[in-house]
Amino acid sequence: MDHSIFEAEDIALQCGVTLPFCRLAYATHGTLSPTRDNVIVYPTRYAGTHIENMYLVGPDMALDPDKYFIVIPNMLGNGVSSSPSNQPAPLDGPRFPLVTHYDNVQLQERMLRETFGIEEIALAVGWSMGGQQAFHWAALFPDRVKRMACIDGCAIVTPHSFTFLEGPKAALTTDAHWNDGNYTTPPYRGLTAKARVWSAWALSQDWYKRELWTTMGYSSLQEYLAKVWDPIYFKRDANDLLSMIRTWQLCDIGNNPAYGGDRAKALGAITARAFLMPSRTSLYFRPEDNASEAALMPNAELRVIESVWGHYAGGGRNAADTQFIDANLKELLAA
Repeated sequence: MDHSIFEAEDIALQCGVTLPFCRLAYATHGTLSPTRDNVIVYPTRYAGTHIENMYLVGPDMALDPDKYFIVIPNMLGNGVSSSPSNQPAPLDGPRFPLVTHYDNVQLQERMLRETFGIEEIALAVGWSMGGQQAFHWAALFPDRVKRMACIDGCAIVTPHSFTFLEGPKAALTTDAHWNDGNYTTPPYRGLTAKARVWSAWALSQDWYKRELWTTMGYSSLQEYLAKVWDPIYFKRDANDLLSMIRTWQLCDIGNNPAYGGDRAKALGAITARAFLMPSRTSLYFRPEDNASEAALMPNAELRVIESVWGHYAGGGRNAADTQFIDANLKELLAA
């Protein structure tokens, strides 16, 4: 088995629903030190699992298993932890409740504490929705998280980002096989339409203008879209994908019992040394938005990824961008 399961039993979600038989899947790399102070928590991103997080883990990298105990928790809804696709009735499929990052991080903290006795986090880090969770880790446990890095993510979803996500939702749910989420066969046309909508957002205008799909071995834009994007979500469950979109749209670091809606207070409470690393050309999370968040944090720096790879600059697609991220994480961990 490439991952372990934390059996949380019944958990009360922020939406007011109790999720029974809750399971948190996680993978670990490295060895926990006797003092339990070498822990890196590295949550998953949208439509990804612990497997897709491995591009930042390895010998001689910042996330080096020879030095650190790296824990990769799978967020709720991703198909490995409790999700619409694996939750027993009556909360299966489209009936799966709303999940927030507050719910995710509270569950992850409980797993680390109850399973490993971990209290101190050397670094909370993540890309995209993983970065959103890293933000929540640093705000909800400010006395325990020493460092935080958000790679092209955010603490608070913007209205523009919220609206962008409405497009893929609509593309998926207009498939005739969708059946209000009660499909008996996967809604492949909807999944394909969702992917086509997403293809324009994940990469920048300049990436397409430079025809960088040719560096991936594709001779034309049409071949790239057909072979990369058309089938990209076929291995994911449609209800899982929508559940994660709803979590993304609910991202608000202040909207939880700890801060009562006060976003500035939540950001100001983050005492961890923090690097915020947006991509210059990201269409999801603008550097200007991270700059506004950093201005309210006492110990944060903006480290912009100068790349034409858009949001994917943070996701291990381009070696130069990954090297930039790794170098900054090494600097952060050395502090």
